[in-house]
Formats: sequence, structure tokens, C-alpha cells
Amino acid sequence: MEGFDSRYCLDAFQAMLRIDSTTGQYREIQEWTAEYIRKLGFTPQITRKGGLIADMGGEGETLAVTAHLDDIGLMVRHINADGTLNVCPVGGLYPFYCVTENVRVHTGEGKVYTGTVCRTPNSIHVTEEELRNQPGDFRKNVCVVLDEPVKTAEETRRLGIETGDYIGLEPRFTQSGGYIKSRFVDDKACAAVLLTVMKAVREENIPLRRNVLAYFACYEEIGHGTTWLPENVRDVLALDIAPTGPDQNSDEQKVSIFAKDSRFPYHSGMTAELRDTARRAGVDYVMDIFTPHYGTDGDASVLAGYDIRHAAIGPGTANSHGYERTHMAGLKNTYDLLLAYIRK
Repeated sequence: MEGFDSRYCLDAFQAMLRIDSTTGQYREIQEWTAEYIRKLGFTPQITRKGGLIADMGGEGETLAVTAHLDDIGLMVRHINADGTLNVCPVGGLYPFYCVTENVRVHTGEGKVYTGTVCRTPNSIHVTEEELRNQPGDFRKNVCVVLDEPVKTAEETRRLGIETGDYIGLEPRFTQSGGYIKSRFVDDKACAAVLLTVMKAVREENIPLRRNVLAYFACYEEIGHGTTWLPENVRDVLALDIAPTGPDQNSDEQKVSIFAKDSRFPYHSGMTAELRDTARRAGVDYVMDIFTPHYGTDGDASVLAGYDIRHAAIGPGTANSHGYERTHMAGLKNTYDLLLAYIRK
């Protein structure tokens, strides 16, 4: 089996991390990915709502392999009287996982301002005991403080900031001992794995057992990334993180094959094929179930009414929707399983 180009995968991952792409804020990440795909020798098809598809070759019934480019983040709900920003989450972001995080506010005119997600009051030394013990709530006591000398709502509006502006969180990528720590491992790490597979297919002229599409979606975090599919798609394979936890089998150094998530079981026949492929290829994998709060773009395609089989695989990942952690071995095993599954 062709070796996993870990350097290429990491470079792609870090390049994507530098682009804020809170769900709905798709244009820059879409353009970057399209250019990356062109450099690999494939032709991207741009979808109307945001996202792109590349035909990797092969003949026969089509397998769509999906990975999503959108991130969880924030949006300006309104501007407070003191010039701070009242915000609401986009996707499954919770205050306890982002308070004190640095952010970038993107205005409708294209300006970018930095700031920090803060509790109010924001200094523990001058906060009464009863306020210290209150949980963070975007509606009541969590806001974004801008790195600008603003003291009123009008001063903030003069910067061009307004309700509906997107706010991206600082990813804070770092690597140590093979572990990768960053926001948005979900799902830019999996998107980087898919790009690395595409590179291997092109450079090594790997024959595919069937027609394969690479589908980079931009609305997975709010549930409708792949609710439209091209004609002739028979199967959808989602690449997404496998959250770790006390009751989970998922391991950061392994690839998980999903048996079920919070919506319903994955297709038993396709799941069995993936499990058999992993065994034959010597891939380090586990089977797992993800409840009560998990779904993938494969689910979205089924719920949209398509007559397809769907399955999902991905690297074990800790701290999902927070400051996430996975391991290069988990990315390699995901790469190995996907490449073995699509090749003759």
C-alpha cells in the first residue's frame, strides 16, 4: 500500500486552519480547496450553496466520499451598550468550551477585527461569589470584547461591525509526540486526509474499483452538508471524527468504523465491507457507536431521501467541539482504510 504522506497531510490541515470558515462563511475555504484540487490534477465542481466535488476517476456506480470544511463558531447577535458583542453560536459550540478564546470578527465589508470571548464581569478578582458560580450563557454573561478602544455601541458600529457578522475562533494548532492539538480537527483533519488520498491516486495512478467522488461540504455542522447528491451516487462514505469518551472504543491512534450514531445505524452491508477491508489491509481499527449527540453528512443524504447506502469512518478524537486532539497514527489508519476501500 502506498505510504501515507504525513507531511503533505499536515501542511494541508494547517493551511485550512488559517482560513476561518464558520458554517455559512464558505467562500474563502471553497476557493482555497478548489485551487488545491486543481494542483492535484482534478477538476472541481462548485456547488451553488457552498462546497465542491471532484471526480477522482473509476467506472461504474458512484461512491461519494465526504469531508466537511465548515467549522463551529459564533455570530454577532447584537452590539451591547458598552461596545462589546452579544453573540450566538453557529453549530454546537458551548460557552464552557470557548470562554477566554481569541477570535476574529469578519465584517460585511471584509474587515477583520480581533477580540476575546469573555465572561461578564471578566476578572475573577472583582466578581462576587454568586456571579462566579453562574454557568456561562451566551445570552446573559458571555460576550466578545474587541481589541479596539470602543466604549459604546456606536463606536463599535463605526468599525463596520453589525449583527450577522461571522466570528471565527483561533485554532491554536500544536504538535507533540505524534499528537495533534487544535480546534477544528473536526473536520479539517479528515478533509486533509481526503486530499492526501487524492494525491496518492493521481501520482501513483492507482486504479479504482468504481467511480469515486471527493465531496467537500460546507454545512455539515448544522445538518445539511450533503442533502444534495450528484446523479448515480449509490454509496456515501463520510470521513468525520470519532469522539473518544468513557464508554467509547475510539482511540486517537486508530480509525473507527461507525456502527451507529444518534440518528440511526449505518448501512450494515457497507459497514461490513469496511470492516473486512480493514482486516485484510492490516489497518488498526475499532468499531464504535456514537450517542447521544452525533451525526455525519452521510445521515444528511439519507434524510434527504436518497436511495443510498451510507457509512462513516474517522480518527479517534478527544475533546470534540473544543480544543480537540488526535494522533498522526489515527490519520494514517483513516488514510489506509479509505485507500484500501476505493482501490482495486
